[in-house]
Amino acid sequence: MAYQNLLIAEDNGIITLTLNREKALNALNQQTMQELADFFGNKIADRQDIKGVIITGAGEKAFVAGADIKEFLALDEGKGRDMSQKGQDVFFLIERFHRPVIAAVNGFALGGGCELAMACHMRIASENARFGQPEVNLGIIPGYGGTQRLIQYIGKTKATELMMTGDMINATDALSLGLVNYVVPQEALMDKAIELLEKTATKGPIAIQKVIESINAYFQYDEDGFAREVTEFGNTTTTEDFKEGAGAFIEKRKADFKGK
Repeated sequence: MAYQNLLIAEDNGIITLTLNREKALNALNQQTMQELADFFGNKIADRQDIKGVIITGAGEKAFVAGADIKEFLALDEGKGRDMSQKGQDVFFLIERFHRPVIAAVNGFALGGGCELAMACHMRIASENARFGQPEVNLGIIPGYGGTQRLIQYIGKTKATELMMTGDMINATDALSLGLVNYVVPQEALMDKAIELLEKTATKGPIAIQKVIESINAYFQYDEDGFAREVTEFGNTTTTEDFKEGAGAFIEKRKADFKGK
């Protein structure tokens, strides 16, 4: 698939995915969503050789300032359900990706942009970042998982307020609420994301994948997260990585994981 709205760069095993609709504040249109689906569902779905992915937005004003509202005007009930389901499916691909995905939020992350950031495993915000789910201002609700993930990250009380008022919060508030991992100056944003991925890349790749799967299981209505943890803990004990990691710890040396 030829990408129109995504810029892809790879350096030392780290992929940077830039949403490139700067004039539209990187708003999520259906073309962008299709490209995200293809990227995570096909292009890199089976790659075991990467350290992780950083998602960011072009320019300094916006990560993603929302969805492309012009595309909403033709929606009816059936089309609306279809758009919401497809959007959730795309973001599940990101949330369930086997390597760490970090959102480098460089400005507005509103509506679908906040939902995209929340689908990533970690979030780093620049000092000018703003977060919100302002869909009620349009007479609709979040449709790409926002009503569920915002509660998971900041709790029901504050999430209810933000989604009912449509208010934005700044980066400092997002950090205090637990929505983001770090707040840094804009010029340090990508360096911090790379630093985190370089750190996680020193750990057992299979263990990282199983951490992602077990954490996700906690929030699945049809799965017992504790039971999933038991299963994946057992699975990791049979890997070469576990033998290497345990041996390195005992021998007081750095582990050399192979992802096997």
